[in-house]
Amino acid sequence: MKQGYLQIYTGNGKGKTTAAMGLALRAAGAGLRVYIGQFVKDMKYSEVRLMEKALPQITIELLGKGCFIDRPPEESDRQAAQEGLEHVAQLMESGQYDVMILDEISIAIVCGLIQEEDVLALIERRPQGMELVLTGRYMPSCLMEKADLITEMQEVRHYYTEQGVLARDGIER
Repeated sequence: MKQGYLQIYTGNGKGKTTAAMGLALRAAGAGLRVYIGQFVKDMKYSEVRLMEKALPQITIELLGKGCFIDRPPEESDRQAAQEGLEHVAQLMESGQYDVMILDEISIAIVCGLIQEEDVLALIERRPQGMELVLTGRYMPSCLMEKADLITEMQEVRHYYTEQGVLARDGIER
């Protein structure tokens, strides 16, 4: 691509990662090389398993030590996120990917695992022809200001909050 843009998918509604995965599929279908780094996740969801099997032009790495909804982040979580961000920076500079998706990166920031300034520096170093996608709730305003495209997912109704329905294989995970 001649010109890449910075896209952000944020908000409290469902669908941020799903939208990014859809973009990854579209990019791979067009012959682009895609990297997906999932911060704060250490479980291979259904889409990850399928992409690893069927789409060699998409590289997915789990950069987190696990979900810490029910516990405070630990030092190992911080270390994993820091190492993940450094790894992503090296990959970005290598030029081997056309599209990079940093999934749940805003959660890593909000939870104090990585610093806003480090993500801003990464954005500034992005090659001109690379599309960069950031996802996650509570996206910091300093990152939003840099974005060329922002989609905010808004929850109107969700069966989890209304009926207590937990994540289901093939739908939420």
